[in-house]
Amino acid sequence: MGNRGMEELIPLVNKLQDAFSSIGQACNLDLPQIAVVGGQSAGKSSVLENFVGRDFLPRGSGIVTRRPLVLQLISATAEWAEFLHCKGKKFTDFDEVRQEIEGETDRVTGANKGISPIPINLRVYSPHVLNLTLIDLPGITKVPVGDQPVDIEQQIRDMILQFITKESCLILAVTPANTDLANSDALKLAKDVDPQGLRTIGVITKLDLMDEGTDARDILENKLLPLRRGYIGVVNRSQKDIDGRKDIKAALDAERKFFLSHASYRHMAEKMGTPRLQRVLNEQLTNHIRDTLPAFRSKLQSQLLALDKEAEEYRGYRPDDPSRKTKQLLQMVQQFSVDFEKRIEGSGDQVDTVELSGGAKINRIFHERFPFELVKMECDEKEMRREISYAIKNIHGIRTGLFTPDMAFEAIVKKQVIKLKGPCVKCVDMVIQELINTVRQCSNKLECFPMLREETERIVTSHIRDRESRAKDQVLLLIDIQLSYINTNHEDFIGFANAQQRSSQTNKSQSSAGNQASSPPASGLIVIRKGWLTINNISIMKGGAKEYWFVLTAESLSWFKDDEEKEKKYMLPLDNLKVRDVEKSFMSSKHIFCIFNTESRNVYKDNRTLELACDSQDDVDSWKSSLLRAGVYPEKVMAVESETTTATENFSMDPQLERKVETIRNLVDSYMAIVNKCIRDLMPKTIMHLMINNVKDFINAELLAQLYSAGDQNALMDESQEQAQRRDEVLRTHQALTEALAIIGDISTSTITVPMPPPVDNSWVGGPGSRRSPPSSPTAPRRMSSGQRPAPRGAPPPPNRPGPLGPFNNIADSPQAPSRPNRAPPSIPSRRPPPSPTRQAPP
Repeated sequence: MGNRGMEELIPLVNKLQDAFSSIGQACNLDLPQIAVVGGQSAGKSSVLENFVGRDFLPRGSGIVTRRPLVLQLISATAEWAEFLHCKGKKFTDFDEVRQEIEGETDRVTGANKGISPIPINLRVYSPHVLNLTLIDLPGITKVPVGDQPVDIEQQIRDMILQFITKESCLILAVTPANTDLANSDALKLAKDVDPQGLRTIGVITKLDLMDEGTDARDILENKLLPLRRGYIGVVNRSQKDIDGRKDIKAALDAERKFFLSHASYRHMAEKMGTPRLQRVLNEQLTNHIRDTLPAFRSKLQSQLLALDKEAEEYRGYRPDDPSRKTKQLLQMVQQFSVDFEKRIEGSGDQVDTVELSGGAKINRIFHERFPFELVKMECDEKEMRREISYAIKNIHGIRTGLFTPDMAFEAIVKKQVIKLKGPCVKCVDMVIQELINTVRQCSNKLECFPMLREETERIVTSHIRDRESRAKDQVLLLIDIQLSYINTNHEDFIGFANAQQRSSQTNKSQSSAGNQASSPPASGLIVIRKGWLTINNISIMKGGAKEYWFVLTAESLSWFKDDEEKEKKYMLPLDNLKVRDVEKSFMSSKHIFCIFNTESRNVYKDNRTLELACDSQDDVDSWKSSLLRAGVYPEKVMAVESETTTATENFSMDPQLERKVETIRNLVDSYMAIVNKCIRDLMPKTIMHLMINNVKDFINAELLAQLYSAGDQNALMDESQEQAQRRDEVLRTHQALTEALAIIGDISTSTITVPMPPPVDNSWVGGPGSRRSPPSSPTAPRRMSSGQRPAPRGAPPPPNRPGPLGPFNNIADSPQAPSRPNRAPPSIPSRRPPPSPTRQAPP
């Protein structure tokens, strides 16, 4: 048996596998295992059965192993088998084990010889095994037979690579001795994933079936076709022995006798055979477990730390406790109220850095979206003048008026004030929608209790809708108040005399515009906004769309190469500029608006428009509001009938009427500026008082009472099925991780580690970096001289053979064979008589 101190490590890995299986999770932490790889009929199943000491694997022609078999061998006082999919059921008859493997394979793969990567987990307890964990993989095949799919070779290769590519997997490459070792598919696959040979152990089977006069001594001594971990030879039962029910113990005795009696192998008999293979595998697997445990422990600790807080909350949790439900209902409502207020009023803790929260969005509605909507509703200048002229003429009637009628001013002002109702109602709608979105975001923490969440959203949303009508009525009342009395004595109103003076000064200000432009006021230097924008209408020949750093002032829009503002690309004056929306293209994720010149001049180089792109519509609206502050107004979309358009174009006024129109126009502008200022100030205050503050007070004072009156609070606090599953999963996972860390903590650090063998030249194996051509002889056969014959089994060793070598730790570390009689080359048998036992051939 192997080193007991080291063997005790491997049951810990089996316990870890059980810990993960108990929570229904795949063991995805790359636990150390040994994968058995080889061609069909290479003897893989016989090697595994020799480990167990029982016949339990399916037999037959073609591909028999069609699913990976994870075989855990556990040393115990009694002998039985257990499947993970039949946990708790003990199999003492190994014929039943074979039938269960066949049945479970057919259940997943069907009867068409297909394969599946889903493993079968089998655990065998026996006093005759070492503690090993192996994976038996389907044999490598080249040509599909019968009902096998045409890509069976690729399917098997992909499945084998799925297991052996893991760095924590040791590869047991099984090759028959009566085939060409240089063409071994198992060794080629192992070389592909393990070019340094750190994880590959070679196994040579069917040594007793080699042609008479040949042997694999140089292979097993790791001299010819070497591997870093070397080879171990085994002798399995023949098909005749299997059919004849030959006992495995007898087969192991025969194997031992074969190596002791064979002239080529008896000096290394202690390093050959199934028992030796068991011990070497156990040493290598144990070393590998020790190497991977530190990283393994770190992964488990990080997972456990992530679950600690949640598991502590669930520990001692009783779902049906009425007092717990009452207490949790109070806590949930209080938390909902706090979250809602934080999202509206803002908070220093748990700040959302991804998007704007409710209060910030409502602020943008008040101070960017609403003013922008007010500007959009302003009518066209020509349309305004036409309406004023018609009002003046209709008031005078048949008479020719000598004075400008104030009734025309009042009629135009009232018409303009009525237009404010649309933007004001829209502002209320936008705030209500944002409040409802905030309620839904705050209720996400109630998702563990779906009925409570649904009822909370319903009650609060219903209250918001009730307040909506109150708020809209109050807003419309504000407009009606403005309509009820036109206060021409307001301190900011210019009056009739000033209006006439302003109209006469218009021409003077236009004539001096050039001198003023040469010395801009200080306000033009005030920066209104900075940020990144993409110029979208640059041709592909000139580099395509590019992103620049834009700076907007009261006088110009400039853009720079980057936000350091050192390399200015262009400065665009804001005179005669307007903004309009551009429809988003199908392939673009950007939101676009453009700036154009009202006099149809080029805005930027040869472009009539400057298309600017943002990542979101909110950014577009924010930039348009900033441009509005700088005096760049949105384009008016006039849906006017053709007759009206014709009438407008043909409209003309006499000089006297034109002076009256200009006077009233100035009066209307002055008074509407007062009204707009008043509405822009009162709208946020009205909405805050009637909507936002009222909703906060309702949630603080009335929500809990409404929930109690809505129905049974016990039903409200029934947790969702997903939450119950989540709680059970967290607790089970936490327990499994705690047990796994405790298991790792039990590992002794005083065990002996077998050193890694030195590197060897394995370029003979077909794979990446191969340079040497493989030898042409099958399994490196080495013929004995004509005077030598294989000794019969059980015969005493001949006197001219050196005795067995001393033990060594690893096959690859085996010392050079002692000097022995010269041999002829492998391909030309020697015809000389055998040398004398006392004479040595000259070197």
